Amino acid sequence: MIEAGAKIAHLDCFSGISGDMLLAALIHAGLDRDSLQAELDALPLPGLRVSVAEKMVQGIGCLQLVVDSDPHQQLRTLPTILALLDKSRLSPLTAARAAAVFTRLAEAEARVHNLPVEAVHFHEVGAVDTLVDIVGAVFALERLGISQISCSPLPLGGGFVQCAHGLLPLPAPAVCELLRGIPTYGVDLKQELVTPTGAALVAGLATTFGPLPPMRLAAVGYGCGSRQLENGQPNLLRVFLGEPLAVAESQTVEIVETNLDDWSAEGFPYLCEVLFAAGALDVVLTPVLMKKGRPGYTLQVIASPATAQKVKDAVLMHTPAIGLRFRREARQTLPRQEVRLLSPWGEIAAKKVLTPRGVAVYPEYEQCRRIAAEQGVPLAEVYDEVRRLGKGEQWTS
Repeated sequence: MIEAGAKIAHLDCFSGISGDMLLAALIHAGLDRDSLQAELDALPLPGLRVSVAEKMVQGIGCLQLVVDSDPHQQLRTLPTILALLDKSRLSPLTAARAAAVFTRLAEAEARVHNLPVEAVHFHEVGAVDTLVDIVGAVFALERLGISQISCSPLPLGGGFVQCAHGLLPLPAPAVCELLRGIPTYGVDLKQELVTPTGAALVAGLATTFGPLPPMRLAAVGYGCGSRQLENGQPNLLRVFLGEPLAVAESQTVEIVETNLDDWSAEGFPYLCEVLFAAGALDVVLTPVLMKKGRPGYTLQVIASPATAQKVKDAVLMHTPAIGLRFRREARQTLPRQEVRLLSPWGEIAAKKVLTPRGVAVYPEYEQCRRIAAEQGVPLAEVYDEVRRLGKGEQWTS
């Protein structure tokens, strides 16, 4: 749950992610460079200087991170890095979160190389550049007040990359380990798009994955990579910063459809009962003219992703359908609550809905039908009474 006044960040990784691209994008989005250097000075790494170069990538202004340090890099293990963080003067939160990211990275490397975590030599990952990327990105998020991070699905290229172990296939094995459970997709590029450091930062810091979440946008930052991509797209990471917006009644739903040409619509009411019992949110049957002029129906069912499989099974079991189409869509509904109205015939259930025009009350058909039958009054009269009572706010709950 995001607290009031908190900020969120969304990582738009259309060209992948690396640690230096993330830190550069956060600087571009508003991180004070002097505060970053002051925090990095807290690391026991003499002579470490960080700067950024202003670049233009396909007409987009962005920043590229430049790290000046000793060219002779020390080989480091996880215990070495954790000790370095422990001896530093970093803020407790920055040190703890950076340690967690390095630990996750070491665990992935250990699984790949079948070694104990403590025995993993980080090679490139233990270099000063990577320490700057991870510590800097963690500090930047803390300084910018980011309380939650979301990330787009990550693109993964193919081919091979040269590292200390020799030629490794892309995505790098450690990246594959780090991205377990995280949405990814393949692209036709023989280049590394997601580095181990970038994957570790996403796996360790992002809490949600998908499109840009609802937010009141405050800043956008672009960080560029050091190489050009073969397909000509900009090698950039885009970061959105802003305040979260609670969009009432906004959901993702799954739409399940099938065409039926050998089926009697007399069974539709029973099919609705079965589908609603399986978790359907709505069911629609539309007459259509099918191939060779045969009449048929299109059945469309809306379900939540959690109940979609039960709905699909129910359609296949209770109709002659031999195949289904399904897709996910965004849905927004108006805020509503169940209420009970005090009518001349007793309590009646209804829905109280907050519309752009104000509060509206919608009768529940089954209850109105029952009262009309029991009291011998027209159904329309019961509906009118419910609407009248709703305008007068004469409900009990």
